[in-house]
This record gives sequence, structure tokens and C-alpha cells, in this order.
Amino acid sequence: MLTHPTLDQMAALGLTGMADAWKALAGQDPGQALDRNEWLGLMLDREVSTRADKRFANRLRNARLRFPDACIEDVNFAASRGLDRRQILALAQGEWIKAKEQIILTGQTGTGKTWLACAFGHQAARLDHSVLYVRMPRLFEDMAMARLDGRFPKLVDKLARVQLLILDDWGTHGLTDQQRLDLLELFEERYQRRSTIITAQLPVSAWHDMIGEPTIADAILDRIVHNAHRVDLKGDSMRRPDQNTNLTPPENTETMHTET
Repeated sequence: MLTHPTLDQMAALGLTGMADAWKALAGQDPGQALDRNEWLGLMLDREVSTRADKRFANRLRNARLRFPDACIEDVNFAASRGLDRRQILALAQGEWIKAKEQIILTGQTGTGKTWLACAFGHQAARLDHSVLYVRMPRLFEDMAMARLDGRFPKLVDKLARVQLLILDDWGTHGLTDQQRLDLLELFEERYQRRSTIITAQLPVSAWHDMIGEPTIADAILDRIVHNAHRVDLKGDSMRRPDQNTNLTPPENTETMHTET
């Protein structure tokens, strides 16, 4: 008689996991009935699992990853990209995030930097960390607009709070004076507080010249490079048609002759 009122109360309290477990246990064979402690333990386990799944789904949605389905389990170590299996799997444990360290992914275009960054982001969300992916050109646009309408402090605070910030396409163009200062402020707020993943075609040795102004470049790189794990991806672009067997092959280019 108490089944429906109890389920209603669980639903009202947001205990959907416990409610699902209650219904599953209530349908069991009476000969296999569990005692009260076992019932309670199973319902609590289901509730914890349900909340963790919801939290992960929310973190993944808020991360806005370029490749939301990328995950460490799908990394292809057989491809000739210079990936160190032990390094990647060690980073997947997430200790570098707890230590407030960085990851720098470099390599030519199409070598999988963005995909791997998203795989690390997916893993971070799985480990219950907040994640945000943003391309550098879009970041600079957002910062410029925020300065115009007075939201800049709020935007920097938002970027400073996220536990893992993924900055994609670093160094694709030179920086203006304002962009240098904006980057310095962002990294100053995150330094030794949060972790960042940076993807770049430029090698780290060229970043100083890309940033431009020596004093600001020194300050920015000092907050990024010295506590970063580096992954340099090698090989040809994985976007080439011959790298993807699922693509339709090119048409036969032989000349076709017709009868006249």
C-alpha cells in the first residue's frame, strides 16, 4: 500500500535512481527477497550512480567540445604519430589536473591535436572536473566584445574558474597589444589554480616571437610552459583522403571515348 506514495516522495525529492531501484527490487521473486539493509544499500548505490551519470552529462554538454565523442579508449597508438602510450594513459588518470599542470599538444595541421585535446577533456569530465573548449580566434572575439559592453571581468572570472580550459588553434596569427594583455590576465588568474590544454601548429620554441612583446611574452610563457606536459604529434594529415577508408574514392580520371 505504501509503494506509490513512497515513489511519489522519491520523485518529489529528485531521488530518481532510488525510485528506479525500488521498482526493480519490488518486482523480484519473493523467494530471492533481500533484507532491509541490502535493499537500502542497492537503492543508495543506484542513486549515487544516477547522479554521477547526470553530472557527467551536464559537464560534457557545458564543455562544448569540438569532438564530444572523443575518448582516451579510442586513441590509435598504432598510427605513426609519435604518441607515447604510457604518457597518454598516465595523463588519463587526471593527476595533472589535481596538480594544476598543463598539456601542450603540438604538430602539423590534421595530426589529431584537437581530437586528442577533446579526448582529454572528455576524460576530465568523466573524472568530475568542469571543462570548457574554445578556439583562440573565438576567445579573442569574445574578449573584445566583453570589453565593449563591460562584461570583461565577468568573462575572465568564468574562464578562470573552469577546472580544465582547452585553448585550440593557439598561435594561428599574431597578437595585438590588447590581446597580449588579455591573455596575460587570463593566465595570471589561472596560474597554479587551474589546468589548461593548448593545441598549436607552432612549436613551443616559436611562441615567444608569435606573442610579440618580449616582456609580456616572458610573463605568459612562464605561466604556461614550465609546468606543462608536452605531446608532439607527428606524421601526415589524417584528413587526407587516403587516411580515411570510409571516404568515397575519386572518380576514374581516364578519358571516356564515345562513338560518333
